[in-house]
Amino acid sequence: MRLVTFDEGRVGRIEGDEVVELAAGSTREFFERGGQVGETGETLPLASVRLRAPIQPKKFFHTAGNFAVHHEELQKVNWSHPVHKGIVFFQNVDAIIGPEDDIVYPEGLTKELDYELELAVVIGKSGRWFGPEEAGDYIAGFTVFNDITARDIQRREMQSGVFSFSKGIDTFCPIGPWIVTADEIADPHDLGMELRVNGQVRQSGNTSDLVLKLQHLIAFHSPQGYSAGDIITTGTISGVAAVQPDPFAFYLKPGDVVEAEIEGVGLLRNTVVPWKAAHDTEPYAGSLYSD
Repeated sequence: MRLVTFDEGRVGRIEGDEVVELAAGSTREFFERGGQVGETGETLPLASVRLRAPIQPKKFFHTAGNFAVHHEELQKVNWSHPVHKGIVFFQNVDAIIGPEDDIVYPEGLTKELDYELELAVVIGKSGRWFGPEEAGDYIAGFTVFNDITARDIQRREMQSGVFSFSKGIDTFCPIGPWIVTADEIADPHDLGMELRVNGQVRQSGNTSDLVLKLQHLIAFHSPQGYSAGDIITTGTISGVAAVQPDPFAFYLKPGDVVEAEIEGVGLLRNTVVPWKAAHDTEPYAGSLYSD
């Protein structure tokens, strides 16, 4: 099933070129009810609806350094602290945007806007304190996540060994275009992944390159507690702008169209726009740093 949020928060499933509306107040409610929701009786052409971010999770667990090749290429970046495999921190859920929504370039804050294609796992039920052998029962579905990152801010954050603000700025969390339920994915550890900017391939990889497999990753962080509809991401594949010989030739800029695609899961497309396309004010330029 491809589960969507559309128009002003309506929930549905896609059947062919139509959306069948479901009697749920949100996709989170859909998972909280174990998928036991009826239909409203309304069916709409898919082309006539506006797809939104497919879910607004209660918690968004964000993983770093979990693809082997990407972990190796991170050594090229002049971080003050190492990025260890499987680091998980919280994403700002208010930064979530959906398919075709704009990524707003906050030019008062950053000059190094990067992309990171990731697989996002949707947790289907609440739970805590479980092992890898049980973790598969918690996987309800998958969606595409593009982890937009301000690298210049991230390097400053890394002087303390942590990063979060650089990835949690408004509009920096595109997800979508829908949630593909787990039964539709035969092997989540064998999915092709590709990110393109203006049609040019920037990232290419496969979930087979994961260091920590999904069951181990999900189980390891279960002491923090999961709620139905929570998201945990896998980390990104190789090819981010920051590791290129000339990263400024690869960093995102206003006007760029970013397509993040995962085999069997979907294609998430967003356009980068300048600050003034979304705000009537001058670019925000607050900083805690003297440099």
